[in-house]
Amino acid sequence: MLRRTKIVATLGPASERPKTLRKMIDAGLDVARINFSHGNADDHRERARNLRKAADDCGRDVGLLADLQGPKVRIRRFANGSARLREGESFFLDSALGLSDGGNEGVGVALESLHEDVTPGDILLLNDGLISLEVVSVDGTRIHTTVINGGILSDHKGINLKGGGLSAPALTDVDRENIKLAAELDADFLAVSFVRSGADVTEARELFEAAGGHGLIVAKVERTEAVENIDSIIAAADVIMVARGDLGVEMGYAELTGIQKKLIRQTRKAHKIVITATQMMESMIENPIPTRAEVSDVANAVIDGSDAVMLSGETAVGKHPIEAIKAMAEVCTGAEKFPLPHGRTSHRMNDHFELVDEAIAMAAMYTANHMSVKAIIAMTESGSTTRWMSRIRSDIPIYAFTPHKATSRRVAMYRGVYPVSFAIGTTDVRRLYQDIFNTLLSNKLVEVGDLVIFTKGDLDGVSGSTNAMKVLAVKEE
Repeated sequence: MLRRTKIVATLGPASERPKTLRKMIDAGLDVARINFSHGNADDHRERARNLRKAADDCGRDVGLLADLQGPKVRIRRFANGSARLREGESFFLDSALGLSDGGNEGVGVALESLHEDVTPGDILLLNDGLISLEVVSVDGTRIHTTVINGGILSDHKGINLKGGGLSAPALTDVDRENIKLAAELDADFLAVSFVRSGADVTEARELFEAAGGHGLIVAKVERTEAVENIDSIIAAADVIMVARGDLGVEMGYAELTGIQKKLIRQTRKAHKIVITATQMMESMIENPIPTRAEVSDVANAVIDGSDAVMLSGETAVGKHPIEAIKAMAEVCTGAEKFPLPHGRTSHRMNDHFELVDEAIAMAAMYTANHMSVKAIIAMTESGSTTRWMSRIRSDIPIYAFTPHKATSRRVAMYRGVYPVSFAIGTTDVRRLYQDIFNTLLSNKLVEVGDLVIFTKGDLDGVSGSTNAMKVLAVKEE
């Protein structure tokens, strides 16, 4: 059985060598993530080159996701590298404090407007929520707090405001430069961190396209404001990433699972792509197998309908990057064996379709789910037809036949869609069908006599022109 849920894995020191990348691709990597929060431009260029070369060596089309660091609000540095915060004691945060002047009494912060965003009684969460401070008063740029939960606080740890509300813009000057780098790397996906509204996504798309980028835009939902404005964000983005780290800190871990399920459901309903990310197999940074809780977490994301699940530190800096991908693939495949909670045929039954290719995609999936069809073959320029098809729950593989590398790498993210490099070389329809059959048979994707559904447009080379569907029986030459 083909694995339908796709795997995104982050590249880093543990996974940047060509030999390791080839093994990761063989293990099941579909899209590689380059995190602009770590490393410099030359590091990113080398990782992108190594990925493309490894994918070619493996005969696979692997997508590249460039992830902007965004306005992660962090403390500055301590004179001694860290400080111990004790419950009940006072501690201050001050954007005017020197870069390395932090001590046991307080520390500087990188967000100059932080003092304008908080009022007495607010809770500030540091180091992914492990340390919490209650705001007592604000004196100029200095925020006086009382430690609620203490611990060791070291340099550059992140700050969140419980309930959200920090004013940092989604795109920084560094992000704007990295958008140009993402275009240079021919990134298939550009991820925008800490988006607040659809306007942030639109701004990133305009900058990316102006720099020559052609990839899809991923909106990372990790702020309270993003959840509140999710409709506009989904409308503006191509892909939604449920980034559970900062989101869980701001909104509370108790609500996170429900929020995740709602975001997945809303994104799929809007016919967009959704990634579930953060700490999915965190223990595999050190250990060769995941915990049972992590297995359950990944399986639930699959059953809920995630297009892709993502590995971060597990493959970027972990000891077992290849094993992490193998484990993720096994869990996805296992979860996909069980009946899904939603029926196949009721999806969009009462909708009115404005686009012909969208209507053809829905008709193809309805037919496939009511016949003994072994595969769906979509001749596609941009991949949009296969994206609509992939929104229907089905265990029937969808093969995106396309001559375009960029399209192949893009659909590598779509659930249940598999890219096949194919260029139409004839105007004879019967010859075209046989060429398709030959490709399917040579790759052992079907057998002679199997029924397949075929979709195509009259205008080759024109995106969005799919207007025909046929049911064909596979024949030998």
